[in-house]
Amino acid sequence: FFDPTVLLVLGMQEIHVDREIIGKISAAGQLMQCSASLDVLFLLDGSYSIGKGSFERSKQFASKLCDALDIHPDRVRVGMIQFSSTPHLEFPLDSYLTKQEVKERIKRTMFRGGSTDTGRALKYILRKGFPGGRNSSVPEVLIVISDGKSQGSTVIPAMQMKERHITIFAVGVKFPRWEELDVLASEPPERHVLFAGDAADAANGLYSTLTGSVCSTTAPGCKVESHPCERRTLETVKELAGDYVCWKGSKQPNAVQASLCPVIRWKRVLIKHPSRCFRTVCPDPCDSQPCQNGGTCVPEGLDRYHCLCLVGYGGDFHCAAKLSLECGVDLLFLMDSSAGVTLEGFLRYKAFLKRFLQTAMGQDSPMNVGVAQYDDDVRIPIELGKHKDAFSLMKSIDALNFSGGRTLTGRALQYIAQHGFRSTPVFADVQDDLPRVVVLLTDSKSQDSVADAPKYTKVQNLFLIGVGSSVMRTELTKVTGNPQQTIVYSDPQDLFNRIPELQRIICSVGNAEGCQAQSLDLAFAVDASSGVGLENFLHLRRFIRSSCLHFIINRDVTQIALVTYGSKAHTVFALDTHTSSSAVLQALDRVPFLGDSASAGSALLHVYGDVMTVQKGARPGVNKVVVLLTNGGGLEDAAAPAQQLRHNGILVFVVVIGDALRDTLLRVAGSPNYLVHVSSYEDLQYYQGLIIERICEEAKSPVNLCKPNPCMNQGVCILGPGSYHCECHGWEGPHCESRVLRGDSPRSPVLPPHSHVQWSPMGLQHFSRAVQHTKRH
Repeated sequence: FFDPTVLLVLGMQEIHVDREIIGKISAAGQLMQCSASLDVLFLLDGSYSIGKGSFERSKQFASKLCDALDIHPDRVRVGMIQFSSTPHLEFPLDSYLTKQEVKERIKRTMFRGGSTDTGRALKYILRKGFPGGRNSSVPEVLIVISDGKSQGSTVIPAMQMKERHITIFAVGVKFPRWEELDVLASEPPERHVLFAGDAADAANGLYSTLTGSVCSTTAPGCKVESHPCERRTLETVKELAGDYVCWKGSKQPNAVQASLCPVIRWKRVLIKHPSRCFRTVCPDPCDSQPCQNGGTCVPEGLDRYHCLCLVGYGGDFHCAAKLSLECGVDLLFLMDSSAGVTLEGFLRYKAFLKRFLQTAMGQDSPMNVGVAQYDDDVRIPIELGKHKDAFSLMKSIDALNFSGGRTLTGRALQYIAQHGFRSTPVFADVQDDLPRVVVLLTDSKSQDSVADAPKYTKVQNLFLIGVGSSVMRTELTKVTGNPQQTIVYSDPQDLFNRIPELQRIICSVGNAEGCQAQSLDLAFAVDASSGVGLENFLHLRRFIRSSCLHFIINRDVTQIALVTYGSKAHTVFALDTHTSSSAVLQALDRVPFLGDSASAGSALLHVYGDVMTVQKGARPGVNKVVVLLTNGGGLEDAAAPAQQLRHNGILVFVVVIGDALRDTLLRVAGSPNYLVHVSSYEDLQYYQGLIIERICEEAKSPVNLCKPNPCMNQGVCILGPGSYHCECHGWEGPHCESRVLRGDSPRSPVLPPHSHVQWSPMGLQHFSRAVQHTKRH
């Protein structure tokens, strides 16, 4: 009738607040340290009804409470009594005078067993006092840890203790009888009754009650708040199962009489007790909302946090938009300033333009930028290449004014095609050969024909990109002549989410090589063993360096990792280590030769467990490729890990130089399509185009968002339409990255095979960038 493992997951006391408040309560618990003069006596239930397992949890709870006490001869002193049929002094208050000594002694306390006579234990304390305690000027606190199932009355001795001004906390363990604990505890009970199953929360409750009266006040910004909570216990009740036929004797000889008899069965039921819980809540580092651009802040204790960033905003720790536009183009923005777009829309485009240029224009940016605006007429207030630094460009954009005439988009495009890119070369025989890109920003249907717009741009060799709201899709496609050059957004905020897409399209102009518009997590596993040799290893290093030039390297397009291996594998840099081509190239120049024997299997296992994971920067929903560069040695153990990588949605591409057994190579590559055989290291350069083409074909294939599993800590990835969420057990957060703050139970409960108990899994929008466990501040 009852599955206790599920109840353990639920907890016997639960504060009904959101996870943010639970996190703040936990953070507050780490700040607590009661430093007043105080005598604290633990009264531990060691009876058979508790049992040895729950007694061990009681000891752990008592030890946890000691963390919130500044144990010192002149400040907090701690003693312990264990009770069952009779009370037994484990150690007086003056025996152990440091926190470590007290916790070690609590750990050594042995379970005694017996009946539960709580009243007798209270009378013992009334008669003997606090053993080893100080005079009555020092406040006395009794912490009773029990299941509340006493075999004698506790009402009178508990009342007498309160009359002596002893503060009593009643702490429930196992499935406590809360009514009896309320009788034991000081008034009001909701401030003095706690649950040992969640030690961190109970420590907070203890400190919150003592704050202001005994302990020092809370830390700055912290305050005691009341929260609704629910306490639960198990009760055994009688239940009528029904009437069944039974046979009874009869007065007549050799006869029986049939009758209906009630059948009673006993059933264990969960009883709920609504209450209030008083807890200290402290601000956490996420209160200041440090994550920009829609990023999710995940606190890590009192002063640390990390941000889960939306696509396009992985530029720094706080999700700044940082895409590093490294391609060289002449880029002209044509902004709609007509009445149709409205002043609000015009200001939105100005903000979008500034945001884009802040992310894309660095000190050494190879692009030239200009801005034009149009309604009835066309003006070019910011000529192409006039500003070389972002600051002066931003000031000029701020100075742009809304005009509000008619929407003559066709005329504007014709004018820009003829006059937008006029420039005076430094020397008469030197021409600027950078690709010319026009980005049209409009949210208003044109009042003149745009049918000839593709012809204007084609004649002038311009690349036209249209950006507008979803209602503009048809017209923008007509203007650009290509739906691949049309960007639409669903709402004003979604406009800013289109920055990475615009960046990728701009940088694809005039550069057909590489996977320019495709997101890719790419890892090179390079044989650096003695079988390859130093000279050939330098050939491999130059090959990787040359290959990296064909990719846009940042957190939103291509991420590159490098693993070298001999008998063991080493991560030279992880996927999220370098966010620009220049940084990757510099790192490649410093890659050392290892020597030693070769084990490609250990390298592929290393890639699987330590490179292609969200903890190390791998992104859910992004295609993943491993390029294994080998001379064919050490492949005997590589087939199984290669298959494991493929099973988890990671392509293994094998490039072998020299002679090697083809059957062995095929088992590792899985298919001839993913195997390239090169005769010599000198010839490797001639195969670069083929290898990059194969990699980029993979980058365009459909992605299973749950392969490899983006959920950390044994979380289960649940696939939805275009999205996924993580089902966590004992952890929480979008990727199960944060431990659930629900106490310190000595072992995690094992869920039944078909249990549907969840830690509130959160559905996620598809990120093209994964959780970044950024460097902790």
